[in-house]
Amino acid sequence: MLEIGAEAARRRLPELLERAHAGETSIIKKRGVPYAAIVPLDQRVDPGMTDGLLSLIGTGEGLWGADVVKSVCESRDEWE
Repeated sequence: MLEIGAEAARRRLPELLERAHAGETSIIKKRGVPYAAIVPLDQRVDPGMTDGLLSLIGTGEGLWGADVVKSVCESRDEWE
């Protein structure tokens, strides 16, 4: 993995793009602090590609016990 300063990255952008196309990741730093990464398309993470809340389906299985309605009613009764 190549680590490169921001100014050098600006000058060498075509090379960085070719490296990404070949499967290599490049980290761009500003004053020594990592700021960005140029990665191959198959390694990118796109937050817009998630299913949102639908991806949580089934993750709370068993949370309310065997009888969900009973558990919810008991929880409500605690507040009265």
